[in-house]
Amino acid sequence: MFKPLTLAAALFLTAIIFNGCSKETETLPTATIADYYPTEIGKSVTYRMDSTVFVNFNSTEEVHSYVAMDVVEAQLTDNLNRPSFRVHRYIRDTAETQPWMEDVTYLVTPLQTSLELVDNNLRYIKLHLPIRDDYSWKGNSYIDTYSTNSDLHYLDDWDYIYANAYQPYDLGNQVVDSSVIVNQIDEVIGDPTVDSVFSRKDYSIEVYGKGIGLIYKDFLHREYQPPTPGKDAYILGYGIKLTMIRHD
Repeated sequence: MFKPLTLAAALFLTAIIFNGCSKETETLPTATIADYYPTEIGKSVTYRMDSTVFVNFNSTEEVHSYVAMDVVEAQLTDNLNRPSFRVHRYIRDTAETQPWMEDVTYLVTPLQTSLELVDNNLRYIKLHLPIRDDYSWKGNSYIDTYSTNSDLHYLDDWDYIYANAYQPYDLGNQVVDSSVIVNQIDEVIGDPTVDSVFSRKDYSIEVYGKGIGLIYKDFLHREYQPPTPGKDAYILGYGIKLTMIRHD
């Protein structure tokens, strides 16, 4: 014979049904590539740029600082005949008293589900849909890291992973209301504190702000070769840190 539910059992069953319905109707924030990397002609972002170099026969690390401005200068087509944008970087002293000097040019190609960037003839997949925490993709998959002629083995098999999607990001000098972090690599091989053994450090992170584009970047590739008979120790690599100052 059917027995009516007790009050406690009825409340428990109702809670399960309600939670199940809530999960089915829950929606996650969505964004387009253009939301986090707009490409209007004339748009610019200005950064504090700290460049890490190794001098004195690759034995000493130095950081050279500048102000850098990236400007979307023209629309064109890439070598696959896809609509793309040429971005030019200008640099000057950190006090911003000297004229701008031309630095580098790179190509940005916004696609339906991703954004490609070609810098120094290397093609990266910088962003990819969907923009949500923990989504990952192989951002360096177009780069030759395998052949014997390649000196880019350190770029091999990087997993780009989103974190803190749609959250504010504090740059120190300002807070960007909505951003997404792209963690790319954080790897140490060997012991960098020991001078007698090989070591390598690779670190890369980028942050994109809604309606702005790249607002922060920290990249370092540092490879230490210990001394050998007749040859001193030396360091190979480079680093760049970009922190947004302003944008328009």
